[in-house]
Amino acid sequence: MNVGDRSQIERSFTESDVAAYVSLGGAPTNNDTVPEPMIAALFSYLLGMRLPGPGTNYLKQSLEFYSAAKIGDMLTANVEIIRIRPEKSLVYLTTLCVNECGEEINSGRALVRVNDVER
Repeated sequence: MNVGDRSQIERSFTESDVAAYVSLGGAPTNNDTVPEPMIAALFSYLLGMRLPGPGTNYLKQSLEFYSAAKIGDMLTANVEIIRIRPEKSLVYLTTLCVNECGEEINSGRALVRVNDVER
């Protein structure tokens, strides 16, 4: 694991994906947009499964949303390591999600704890 390492995932959400999410929480949503927590979950997946990967503990996340993602849009979520503090087992990352036209949906930062950060 090094500064500059990246991982990404592409995902499109369907009407049934959004309906399932709404049924869990009961919160109404605009019928043609993807709820922001569903987009944020893409970063959770990347951090927990790919970079840094299994064993990662999510400590902090900040996200700023610039525009709505439409149902059916192909979204690309990215994470990139920007700082590693091996003495504290901390990894700092930037996060970014864009739609198929390259328009930013959101960006932010994440802080995770990883027990096997090299010293």
